[in-house]
Amino acid sequence: MRGVAYQTFYRLPHPVRRRVVRLIVPKYLVGAVAIIKDSEAADPGRLLLLRQPPGRSWGLPAGLLKKAEAPEVGAARELAEESGVVLDPTDLTPATPNAVVHAKGWVDMIYLGQVPASTTPLVVDGGEVLEAGWFSLADLPRLTPNTAKVLGLYGMGPNAS
Repeated sequence: MRGVAYQTFYRLPHPVRRRVVRLIVPKYLVGAVAIIKDSEAADPGRLLLLRQPPGRSWGLPAGLLKKAEAPEVGAARELAEESGVVLDPTDLTPATPNAVVHAKGWVDMIYLGQVPASTTPLVVDGGEVLEAGWFSLADLPRLTPNTAKVLGLYGMGPNAS
């Protein structure tokens, strides 16, 4: 029976097959996240975090990718837009694992980078981002649940294993 279903499916015109797949398969939004460390800080290091509305918790520079945008380009763009930190996309390293699938329907591509905090000004717009700052990994502020989850995957923050 399964074989018959596949044969029938592959006989359909390509546009129809694509429409059928889009109706059946879950859809995911793809975002890019930048985990930026202070290159001058001694162990355990410092991390760039942002406080965004409503402003109760802190998170990482992140956002959705634009259509056909490479993930590392999106991570660098979001980092610059949200914090004023400008890095060339080639200065960001894909984290391992590079993709984090969230249960609520999006995938984050994670990138790591470093800048010297003492000479890197932080600039926020006050609308999308209320505040940006450097925080010791040993004394992080209250994190958003997604930020705690992502950092934990890379051995940082309250969920580090």
